[in-house]
Amino acid sequence: MEEEAEEEEDEELGHAETYAEYMPMKLRIGLRHPDPVVETSSLSSVKPPNVWYRMSIPEETVDRGWLSALQLEAITYAAQQHETFLPNGDRASYLIGDGAGVGKGRTIAGIIYENYLLGRKRSLWFSVSNDLKYDAERDLKDIGAKNIQVHSLNKISSKHNGSVKKGVIFATYSSLIGESQSGGKYKTRFKQLLHWCGEDFDGVIVYDECHKAKNVCPIGSSKPTKTGLAVLELQNKLPKARVVYASATGASEPRNMAYMNRLGIWGEGTPFREFSNFIQAVERRGVGAMEIVAMDMKLRGMYIARQLSFTGVTFKIEEVPLTTHYIKMYNKSVRLWVAAREKFQAAANLMEAEQRMKKSMWGQFWSAHQRFFKYLCIASKVRRVVQLAREEVKNGKCVVIGLQSTGEARTLEALEEGGGELNDFVSTAKGVLQSLIEKHFPAPDRQKLFSLLGIDLSVKKTPSPSEAAAEQKGKKRKGTGGKAVEADDSCMTSQDAVEDAQQMKRDLLDQLEKLAQDLPPNTLDELIDELGGPDNVAEMTGRKGRVVSNDDGSISYESRSELDVPVEILNLTEKQRFMDGEKNIAIISEAASSGISLQADRRVKNQRRRVHMTLELPWSADRAIQQFGRTHRSNQVTAPEYVFLISELAGEQRFASIVAKRLESLGALTHGDRRATETRDLSRFNFDNKVKIRHGLIGVGLINVEDRSGILSLDKDYNNIGKFLNRILGMAVQEQNALFQYFSDTLAAVIQNAKKNGRYDMGILGKTGEELFFLIFSVSVERGMSWEDATHAWAEQSGPDDGFYVQIRNNKKTAILVQEVNSKKRLFLVYRPNTGKQLKLEAYTDIKKKCKKVLSDDAKQHWIDQYKSSAEICAHAYWRGNCKKASVGLQCEVGLRCRTYYVLCGSVLSVWTKVEGVLASVSGTNVKMQIVRLRTEDGQRIVGKLMLEVFEEFWAEYFILPAAPPPPPPFSLAPSPFLLRNLRCCER
Repeated sequence: MEEEAEEEEDEELGHAETYAEYMPMKLRIGLRHPDPVVETSSLSSVKPPNVWYRMSIPEETVDRGWLSALQLEAITYAAQQHETFLPNGDRASYLIGDGAGVGKGRTIAGIIYENYLLGRKRSLWFSVSNDLKYDAERDLKDIGAKNIQVHSLNKISSKHNGSVKKGVIFATYSSLIGESQSGGKYKTRFKQLLHWCGEDFDGVIVYDECHKAKNVCPIGSSKPTKTGLAVLELQNKLPKARVVYASATGASEPRNMAYMNRLGIWGEGTPFREFSNFIQAVERRGVGAMEIVAMDMKLRGMYIARQLSFTGVTFKIEEVPLTTHYIKMYNKSVRLWVAAREKFQAAANLMEAEQRMKKSMWGQFWSAHQRFFKYLCIASKVRRVVQLAREEVKNGKCVVIGLQSTGEARTLEALEEGGGELNDFVSTAKGVLQSLIEKHFPAPDRQKLFSLLGIDLSVKKTPSPSEAAAEQKGKKRKGTGGKAVEADDSCMTSQDAVEDAQQMKRDLLDQLEKLAQDLPPNTLDELIDELGGPDNVAEMTGRKGRVVSNDDGSISYESRSELDVPVEILNLTEKQRFMDGEKNIAIISEAASSGISLQADRRVKNQRRRVHMTLELPWSADRAIQQFGRTHRSNQVTAPEYVFLISELAGEQRFASIVAKRLESLGALTHGDRRATETRDLSRFNFDNKVKIRHGLIGVGLINVEDRSGILSLDKDYNNIGKFLNRILGMAVQEQNALFQYFSDTLAAVIQNAKKNGRYDMGILGKTGEELFFLIFSVSVERGMSWEDATHAWAEQSGPDDGFYVQIRNNKKTAILVQEVNSKKRLFLVYRPNTGKQLKLEAYTDIKKKCKKVLSDDAKQHWIDQYKSSAEICAHAYWRGNCKKASVGLQCEVGLRCRTYYVLCGSVLSVWTKVEGVLASVSGTNVKMQIVRLRTEDGQRIVGKLMLEVFEEFWAEYFILPAAPPPPPPFSLAPSPFLLRNLRCCER
């Protein structure tokens, strides 16, 4: 009975990955942005501070729309923020979080222009690629600042430093630690920059694309890199500089903020003394905490984050079936890797490898394992992407194909082995495994090994028993680690171990050669060849050369450089050929595409609609959006089409669904109820499958076998999901697909349970505080369904089993309304009079067990009775006639039509620890703080911390005034008192 009553309470606050159209709130100048722009609903619920700064940018720039209203807003707030100082005396900075394609480049150029006009004529602009220097020049020219010159740091010698009197010095992050090889006035680029800026430098320093440099300042026990220290030191040396951080993911990945020390979120005068304190607090409290931080930054006027709407974009998933030949090749590869793992283990045991050496070896092994099967995944889709690309070009469109990597290193290794010649396309997958075996298999060359041990094989002979006994009396030699090693028979018998290990190595290489004829060639080379060669395909990658097919059918390696095009601008030249329509197909790698613009721009000749195909899905939705940002940008004639090519291999379809959900929330897609696929069908997981999968998990090292006993044990990182997803690619196709389906279904069930128990971090939540002070909202939420609404819903249903059913418990009847949403699995959506639309889908067999189908007239009175009674009586009392909580004077809201929530809004970050402490003391468990977004019936938006029934405890704990209304917090920035409002809002 208890379980049945709790079913009534199966309710969820939906994830607020929704977006609202963005328009500047406080600035009324400038023309509308050329494309629709959106902002997350959580950020849109708070207002930035009032504008008091007056810009100096010429009216012509504003009136002609060279800078849009959105860009002018960011420039204004950045300049306004730069007029304030932190408690430690440093000038405050500004963070631009705009997504790809919104126009960060022009915004940054506008900030530099604004300061240039005010006499601050020197600026530094750091980014991830020297190629982006040309984009910086273009952006400055486009906004009317053509007199501001951009100088590449790598082109300025120290002796000519004085000749650059003003303008922008453009540099990469890595150049900060560059050292002079030829001496000169300055030994490092860092000192050269400091000298150029001067001691009282108050110009602009821009850290562009700083999320790409996220590892420059590691956290925890690891040491900061030289680059990270240089980025921090430059800010410390120039405390008056006007620093601008630009990162599309800066406030979604808090570790990316490591060197944003000018934001004033941590340090002197803040709740967090060091960045480490801040990162620990935020990461411990989950996604919602970071969103609260972002909202707090916007409230204070130090942060802005918009992104292009995906309205008009089309998106489809192209499922690529696996051929029989491919499955056979894949399964052969799996068997070879299983054999390789066994041989690596056996050889390491023979060589009595030290633990440190084993750790390094297995690190290399599993890294190569992941890359090998990643290349196989990509290769399964090449034929289909070629077919689609040809069709799209014929249809008058142009194609952009996105890859993560190029495989150049394997090509160069094969070229070196062949003496500079090749007779076929290089297999990147083969190269990965071959390189692993040759470089990391624990079978050292005999000559090198014994030379290392100090044994001269040319004079050493097998000792007699008496000689051996003499040698065992303490004679010692130096070993590999500088330690003394006893000179007994083991040194000579180790020759046999070396021979055995070397034989294993030769066997593995022989097996690889047999498999190599079936392995696919390098994806990039194959794509270019199949699509008409370099004359038809614009390649924008980081590699220096490629393998091509000649007219006579031969294969050769050629440099990508051209006679009239320097290597450093080769990608820019290729980009221009694509934008001019000379080439209608472009292939980009992740390394070469940062900040690159390939959209159907109104200013370029090639205005064909872009079809952006991706062969390799990034796991992160943010990274996927970054990749799509190459072809979806401002000022485009048409929005692009996106095509995800997904193979039948496990995992890829799940990643596609994650990205699809993100795109949907940006306005790209609409589709059916997401819950229609939530079920656990374990029938396929029979005994035979379990046995195969157990062996498969042993083969990929997720289950270990004790050498002597044969006892199975889980790997120490068995609960590392990333590791699991990488490793299962090394299982046979059928087994990995079955296992992954089981994993996905189980994960869905676990998450669902965690959500019910309030232990799942869903970030900002929506169910259905705008100043820097606190508001406590008491919110009454109506979640039932009236008879009128039920009849409207019923009128739209058409399934044979849809309709009203009556449920009987303890001689009490209530009606439910059901609608079929998955005919294949017979899953139904259920509506109840007291709690409305239910989260959990019900199987038809379960509905038939508990309920009987009736006519609407027969259900009407039961529905109305339950709807009315649920306004006052909880589900326990309704079904059983009593409630344990109610009997002892406590409030129970299980099954009630109306629930009450308390939401703490405003600058929550400052009292986060206090709130969390109260929650823990009241609940007795370490429950994460749940952040919610509410919209009232009158349209008011409320975002804050869900307090539930602990409102009174928080009040008493924080203000120590349980009996009287509290005064305003001492750090309140608003004159108004602490407010308590009673609102009624509808579920969104």
